[in-house]
Amino acid sequence: MNCTICGDPIEDGEPLKRHARRDRNGGALPPGFTHKRCRKRPSTVPFITSWSSELTGDPAVLLRPLGGIGYAGEVASDRDERGLLWQRRPDSPGVGRPMYGKVHTGRQRRAMTDLLCQVCGGPADEDHRGVLWLIEDNREDYEGWPEDLLTTHPPICLPCVGRARAECPHLWAGSVALRVGRSEVCAVYGRRYAPGRLGPVPAEVGVVAFEEPVAGWVMASQLVRALADCAIVSLDDELGAAVSRQAARH
Repeated sequence: MNCTICGDPIEDGEPLKRHARRDRNGGALPPGFTHKRCRKRPSTVPFITSWSSELTGDPAVLLRPLGGIGYAGEVASDRDERGLLWQRRPDSPGVGRPMYGKVHTGRQRRAMTDLLCQVCGGPADEDHRGVLWLIEDNREDYEGWPEDLLTTHPPICLPCVGRARAECPHLWAGSVALRVGRSEVCAVYGRRYAPGRLGPVPAEVGVVAFEEPVAGWVMASQLVRALADCAIVSLDDELGAAVSRQAARH
């Protein structure tokens, strides 16, 4: 077996960890394995990570007179240009403790809109083949994966790739680098509400396309992009090419 982080074989007797993997329907997939030495403690807080100062309770959700949901005392920033309602979160990165695994609504939305690196917040890497993404390796999900994949994960820049693979637990089961020729913001991820006798009732959490009739009943928390013209690439090749380009400039 090979380590999903460094790609090298895991020899007999070497400390390792088994990482469970599941498909989109919850079915078990062959596990991934990593060297103990390859898994690193976080050395930086990703741009899209929430801090403890930003975790506040959601305001009360009310029924709007014409249907859908809203907040009491709603302000313009509660909705986007499409009129969709967004989860309220203060923006105070660096204050308190980093809450790894909890995505900050505003910064995720900014990174997906402007194609910023999810780790450092700078521009994502882009060349003639497209923008660089690093995502979980779910190629067993469907034939032709990752074409037309819907993702809430923003892209990444090359300097942050190695750090993300080594320090991000959700990538330890296996990750893959993509060059994405085209991508489109097409949906939101959030909690959908349904009409209830005493007001809106929380229902399922999931992805809702902008054009769906139920979009007005969603409290959005993350933006979704559809990826197209995708090519799986070797990170070693990508990093090597970047070093060569840097040397050529000097």
